[in-house]
Amino acid sequence: MQVQLKDYTKVIQNTTVLDRVNLALESGRIYGVKGKNGSGKTMLLRALAGLIYPTAGEVLIDGVPLKKGFFPPSVGVLIETPSFVPNRSGLSNLLEIAEIKGEASPKTVARALSAVGLDPSDRRPVRKYSLGMRQRLGIACAVMERPKLLLLDEPVNALDPAGVQMTCRIFEDARAHGSIVVIACHDSEEVEGLFDERIDLAAGKIIGKQTGSRR
Repeated sequence: MQVQLKDYTKVIQNTTVLDRVNLALESGRIYGVKGKNGSGKTMLLRALAGLIYPTAGEVLIDGVPLKKGFFPPSVGVLIETPSFVPNRSGLSNLLEIAEIKGEASPKTVARALSAVGLDPSDRRPVRKYSLGMRQRLGIACAVMERPKLLLLDEPVNALDPAGVQMTCRIFEDARAHGSIVVIACHDSEEVEGLFDERIDLAAGKIIGKQTGSRR
């Protein structure tokens, strides 16, 4: 898969949140998006996911423009705080989501939960989960269908060191299986060590790119 943004511009209430962004993403690579709060990191992920529509420019998926109201054909997303049905278990939530596309079997869902350190047999409702457990559940939801495009906004927030290491292994596995992985984050040495390429944003513009410090 190849994903491109071409002169992508998004204006919201007279504020330009993305300004003529040009970007090409290729399979089997992890991209880090860095920038201060308000730099456009989350909006960039939303653009790639098809969750916002450009004021000008376009998103191309394997050379085909992404039309308004459509999403990339294989995408996993964790943007901002994940939300789930509070009175159901983590497994029950993910099984219901998996039914939408029918690409993840119950065994696959259970494996995704185990991979992030959650017990698939835990019947506690999500409302009783800690913030870190909710974050792990959000990551499991994003990766359970092995998407070709994986978009993650501050994925290690609220995770302890063991959880960060476990999450990094999941992202490395996604890269090894040919996924495009895009991670927006502040400061995390563990996560930054995964980057094949780092993209720096400021005021909705790409102000620099550099080869990452991949371990």
